[in-house]
Amino acid sequence: MTEGRSCPLAYRYQPASLCADPVPVAEDVIYVIGGLYGNPFALDEIEKMALAEERQGSSVKLVFNGDFNWFNASNELFRDINNRVLKHTAILGNVDFELATPSAGAGCGCAYPEFVDQGVVERSNQIMSRLQNLAATHPDIQQRLAALPRYQCMMFGGLKVLVLHGDPESLAGWGLAYESFAAGNQGRLDEWFRESGADVIASTHTCLPVLWSGGAQGRSCVVANNGSSGMGNLSGDARGLVTRISRTASTVESVAGLISGGGIHVDLMPVDFNVSAWVERFDQLWPAGSPAAISYRKRLLEGASLSPCDLVFPSAP
Repeated sequence: MTEGRSCPLAYRYQPASLCADPVPVAEDVIYVIGGLYGNPFALDEIEKMALAEERQGSSVKLVFNGDFNWFNASNELFRDINNRVLKHTAILGNVDFELATPSAGAGCGCAYPEFVDQGVVERSNQIMSRLQNLAATHPDIQQRLAALPRYQCMMFGGLKVLVLHGDPESLAGWGLAYESFAAGNQGRLDEWFRESGADVIASTHTCLPVLWSGGAQGRSCVVANNGSSGMGNLSGDARGLVTRISRTASTVESVAGLISGGGIHVDLMPVDFNVSAWVERFDQLWPAGSPAAISYRKRLLEGASLSPCDLVFPSAP
C-alpha cells in the first residue's frame, strides 16, 4: 500500500468495544462537527449557532469528531484552532492522529480507496508533511492531541449515540462514505449496529454528507455523516455542514433530516460562514499551485456536486 492509501494498525478497533461505556449527556442538543479543516470562520459561525440555540433555552454540547486541523498552516492559526476546539469534547481524525503521533508510511492517513485519483492522494501527503513540520514546533498541542480518544459513545435521550471519525472498524474507514451508500454497499450496517449496540452513528472523514435510516436487530437506527463543516458540501453552496442531534426540531431549516426510532431529530445543519474572508486567508497560506489550492480551492468557492435530495438513503419515493 502506498502512503495515503494505507490504514495504520493503530487506527483499528472492534465494533463491540465502541459503546461499552457510554457517557451521559445532560445537554439538550449535540452538534457533531467533523472536518473543520482549520477554518476559523466556520468555527466562529458554529459558536454563534450554538449561542442562538442557548438564547432560545436549549443547552448545546459541541463534539468535534476529527480533522479539525488541515489548512491551518501557520503558527497563530494552528494554536488558535486547537486551543478553541480542545475546550470541548473532541476525538481524533486521521489528520490529528498523524500530527500528534505520525505513523511510518501512513502519509496523510486518509486510507483513500482506489476510486480516489492518485494526484489527490499525493497532494494530501504533501499537505500533511507541511502540517507535521509545523506541529512539531508545538509539542504542547501534540501532547493534547495524542491524549484524545478515537471514538466517543454518549447516552442521549435514551439512545446510544456513537461519534467516530471513519467507520466502526477504523478511524480512517470509508464504510460510511457517501460513495459506499451510493454503490449500495450497506451490507455491514446491520452487523455494525448489532455489534456496537449503537442507535445513532455520527461520522465524517470522507468529505461528502450522508443520512441513512434503517432497521437493525429490531431497532430503528440512523447514520449521519456531515461531510465537512469547514467547506462546501453541495453544488453551488459553499456552506459547511454539522450534524445536529436533539430531542426537539430545530427552529432553523436543515439541509436534510431524519427522526430516529426514539424520537431523536438528526439533521444536517448549514454553517454559513464568511467564505470571502476564509478564501482570502486560505490564499495567503496556500497560494496558487500549492497542493491545497489545487485540491480544494474550487470546492471552497463552489461546494461539491451533490444536491440536498441526494443525501438521504434509502431514497424517498
